[in-house]
Amino acid sequence: MIKIGLLSDTHGYVHPSVLTFLQETDEIWHAGDIGDLKVIEALEQIKPVVAVYGNIDNARKRQHYREDERFEREGMRIYMTHIGGYPGRYDRRVKPLLMAGTQDLFVCGHSHILKVMYDHKLGFMTMNPGAAGNHGWHKSITALRFQIDHIPWNTCRKSVRFRETIVKHFVIFLAYLPISRHSGGMKER
Repeated sequence: MIKIGLLSDTHGYVHPSVLTFLQETDEIWHAGDIGDLKVIEALEQIKPVVAVYGNIDNARKRQHYREDERFEREGMRIYMTHIGGYPGRYDRRVKPLLMAGTQDLFVCGHSHILKVMYDHKLGFMTMNPGAAGNHGWHKSITALRFQIDHIPWNTCRKSVRFRETIVKHFVIFLAYLPISRHSGGMKER
């Protein structure tokens, strides 16, 4: 079992409450638009970080991070990029990569809209943590925290009940942190 903290679109700023929220994780994933490497440094003070660069990230950040990351945790295959979309509306660059079916979880950012959905057609979970920074049109700062259980993902992928298995192992452990950008307070739900 591994506990993941997921955020994106920090644009150079991380609210102190987000840092507190991420304390209860084993690893932090940043889905792009980092904005300033000091954000990653702050996150690395908490836990190890896996990150991708986003469309606002300059050449310096692109030297440190890639546009796409593919990795496994607890046997689950993860594909993370910044601009990705969601079921039925994937970005044209990533759509063929997703159609190859080599992921159980697709993680992206960019939209500033927190969205967790299962793609019924392609058969994987999608997660967008919204925006953890204070730049953009969003009214709340959001991040996700979830747990991936070690289960036999290879066996589950072949099962007609894969959707039920993957949804069960995410939604039960899903927590999010909405913070009003206009108040200093934390309103965890």
